[in-house]
Amino acid sequence: MSTAILIDGGFFKKRYALLNGKVSAQDLADKMIEYALSRLKNGDKDLYRIFYYDCAPSSFEGHYPVSKKNVKFALSDQTKFQLEFFEHLKSKRKVAIRLGELQEFGWTLKSVPLKKLLKGQIDISALTDDDYKLSLTQKGVDMKMGLDIASLSYKRLVNQILLIAGDSDFVPAAKLARREGIDFVLDPMKNHIKPSLNEHVDGIIDDVTLSQI
Repeated sequence: MSTAILIDGGFFKKRYALLNGKVSAQDLADKMIEYALSRLKNGDKDLYRIFYYDCAPSSFEGHYPVSKKNVKFALSDQTKFQLEFFEHLKSKRKVAIRLGELQEFGWTLKSVPLKKLLKGQIDISALTDDDYKLSLTQKGVDMKMGLDIASLSYKRLVNQILLIAGDSDFVPAAKLARREGIDFVLDPMKNHIKPSLNEHVDGIIDDVTLSQI
């Protein structure tokens, strides 16, 4: 059986950080591939390809909302980490990287200071730059994943698709794959998912251990 492994990058990185803490960009790339291959019973022998979906780092340039100091996301440590991580992934065997874009919608108040402000516990003059976050939305990632699932299914390139993700945005694509006779398996990495997802996939992997990631 030939298997394509699809990884929701944002989801994987959050789950890995929650369970293991911060690691270097190289270690994260190594561990992610190691974990993906551990999902196959025969190592990488029956692997078609690993598809990795994420967004390119934000290149936002502007000013903080309170201090008005200049900010360049392209020079941030997070952006440098992301770019280094992508470079390590590019060197991996049988890995295809699919990048969408981050769309900026300006600065918004974080939930905690917003609640305090609405309750009258603080005054607007007490707000600082740290109380705000840049509102970012992924663009194009779900579409790229859906197109890949459709292509893999219609062209009969694989017998199985294994998706590492934690939400239900993939359901329409999963239905398509199953109608084409593809075995569609979900690995939510022990993340809580809706029970109703069982009817839209052929199996859910729930045997994740810390030693595997």
